[in-house]
Order: sequence, then C-alpha cells, then structure tokens
Amino acid sequence: MIKYFFSELLTRNPILYYFGWACAAGTLITAILWMTTTTEVNNISAWIKPFKFFLSATILIWTLAWYLGYLPETKSVQAFAWVTVGVFAFELVYISIKAGQGELSHFNISSALNGIMFSLMGLAISVFTLYAAYIGLLFFTSDFPSLPSPYVWAIRFGFVIFVIFAFEGGMMGSRLSHTVGAGDGGPGLPFLNWSVTHGDMRVAHFIGMHALQVLPLLAFYVIQNTKGVIAVALVYALLAFFVLWQALQSVPLVRAG
Repeated sequence: MIKYFFSELLTRNPILYYFGWACAAGTLITAILWMTTTTEVNNISAWIKPFKFFLSATILIWTLAWYLGYLPETKSVQAFAWVTVGVFAFELVYISIKAGQGELSHFNISSALNGIMFSLMGLAISVFTLYAAYIGLLFFTSDFPSLPSPYVWAIRFGFVIFVIFAFEGGMMGSRLSHTVGAGDGGPGLPFLNWSVTHGDMRVAHFIGMHALQVLPLLAFYVIQNTKGVIAVALVYALLAFFVLWQALQSVPLVRAG
C-alpha cells in the first residue's frame, strides 16, 4: 500500500514528489533540533514551529501531487507545482532561520528587515492560495468519469474550505497575533500549543486547511455517497467557522483547569 502510494505519487507529479521528500527531511531535522536544543520562542522550543510547518508542508505537498495527477498536464498545472515549491521553500527556510536566531518568523516587525520578510511571506502564501483556488476551480469545471462522484465532490469541497481558511491566516497577520484576548506565548495544549486560556485562531486554520485530506479520505473509504459527502462537507465547514467565531470571542477550544 505505502509502496504503491509513493510510486504513484512519482508518476503523478515528480516535482512535488521530490519536494515532499525534502520537506520530510526537514521534518526529521527540526524534530532532532527540537529535542536537542534549548532555544525558546514564546516560552516553547524555537524548533517546534518549524517542525510543525515542515510536517504540515509534507502532507500538503504530497496531497497536491496526488490531486494534480487527475488533471491534464497543462502549463498552468505544471506552473502551479513550481509555484508551490518556490513559496514553501521560501517560507520553510525563513522560518527555520528565525528559529535558529531565537526570533519569531510570523508577526515579527521588530525591524525594517523583519517587517519586509513578514510581508513577503504573506504575499507569497497569498499567491499560492489564489493559484490553489484556480486548481480547485479546475476540479469543478472538469469531468472525471473514472473517479467516484463522492470522491470528486469531496476534493472540490476540500479545495473550497482549504482556500477560505488559508486566507484566514491573513486575519492573524493583520492582528500580528493568533491569540485573541491576550498576547501569544501563554499556556497551551501539548505540542499544538493552542491557547487554553484565550481564543486561538490557529484552531480554525488547522481544521479548515486539512479539509483537503479529511473529506476525500472520508469519501473514498467511508461515506461513498454524494449527498452524504456534501452534508459532511457542510458540517465540516460549519465546524471550522464555529471554532473561528469561538476564538474571536476569546474562548479557547479547551480551557485549562
């Protein structure tokens, strides 16, 4: 099963296949640094954030490689793969550099250079997200007679929810904080570090962006019914919007004590 998955990924999109392995290597390296160094940012290991970003990027890159294999190999689809590589290579390298310096990568406007780099990250991820929206549109305008209809609709809704909550990151950027009602760096859930005392906008960001994996997997292995997939997608979207609303009220997903 695993061997088939990776051999199929290589066939579908070699660019993202190999870049996914580079991100996986970054995940391993940052995990080692997390366990062996003492540098902290916001009261936690400086390397937790790069580790989570590398891990999330690995999953996303290989997910996109899989889905792009369903689309015709047009220039726009090939260009999307290269844009994805460029954007995530830039983000991941910069996040790692700042971790090594013991400084924030996001929301850091402590100097002109840091402010410019933060703005460039926001611009880069916006370009990627808009391009991802276009790829999602291709799934709505194309026919896939060889694929189960519930699975196709799950991919379509997955892209819609993914794009919406990718742009939710801009809300956090405009606030220069992901915590609502307090500064970043307070008590949080183990590993995830989502605030347990105030609202945290990262919860909705996480749930929304992983619709791209959750919904198609459910459709392929569990639901296998188009109406059921659409209903689950709507409930999933409502859940993401609810936890965003909850965070904006300064209410944590899980309250400490």
